[in-house]
Amino acid sequence: MTQAPAAADSDAVLSAPDGARIALRSYPPTGPAHGCVVIGGAMGVPQSHYAPFARWLAARGWRVFSFDYRSQGASLALGPSLRQSRATLHDWARDFESVVAHARATTPNGPLLLVGHSLGAQLPGLFAQPDQVDGLLAVATGIGYWRHYPARQRRQSPLFWWGIVPVTTALAGYFPGRRLGLIGDLPRGVMWQWRRWCLHPEYSVGVEGAAARASYARVRFPISAFLVSDDEMLSEASLQGLLALYTGAPQAVQRVVPEALGLPRIGHLGWFRSACADALWPLTEAELHALATLRGQGTEATSTAVVAC
Repeated sequence: MTQAPAAADSDAVLSAPDGARIALRSYPPTGPAHGCVVIGGAMGVPQSHYAPFARWLAARGWRVFSFDYRSQGASLALGPSLRQSRATLHDWARDFESVVAHARATTPNGPLLLVGHSLGAQLPGLFAQPDQVDGLLAVATGIGYWRHYPARQRRQSPLFWWGIVPVTTALAGYFPGRRLGLIGDLPRGVMWQWRRWCLHPEYSVGVEGAAARASYARVRFPISAFLVSDDEMLSEASLQGLLALYTGAPQAVQRVVPEALGLPRIGHLGWFRSACADALWPLTEAELHALATLRGQGTEATSTAVVAC
């Protein structure tokens, strides 16, 4: 029996609670849906980066949503210019949660899972209603505290955080990352807030205080994390620092070594590239199914264990 052709993905505009407009893309499932997946992207990475992976998941029976944070990617054309943008990381968390609420409305009874890449696994800790989520699959993530960076990145950090960021952001009115070949263009409010986070050992909760710490502690959905051994941006210490913020969430970690899977490299951005599809995406889907089975079981928080693959 031949497989039914995949339905076409579609673009829409979603309004955040404060009226900001968010570029949203949906990928309908082929056949009955296993559940719903919302992809939360990394800092400065447009949703188009995740499109091949989203289509692959949809073809295997998942309803998938991706989006661009305000003032990023396709959402930039829907609001003020980067120089005029007043966006913060708290706004981006609200954008993410607005997409989750929209996705939950499409799948009121099935599991709703997040695939969080880097920043996309940090922001769910700031959700106002984390109980909308049934699980988080975290990829190449961790806190951005600069002393936890891998060695090369750590050596370059003083110049970046105390030199390049303040000077270029002040001159341009936003962080001109594209011209510098660093991260991407970011609103100044996002960059200044992120800088404060990255200079504090406890990252977001260290800067934002008791409210942020309590917000992370309210999360009860299980978290499964992939630690990428050759991630040039975030180390194992970074990941452990992030998981330590989610004090009430069941957690598990798998360490992924590219050579063990026949890959020359994965790095911070490689997981969602088509070149890694055969080696990494089936592993990702299997973990999504595992998270879906935990839905509603009331699992208590567990200590993390690292499993190499």
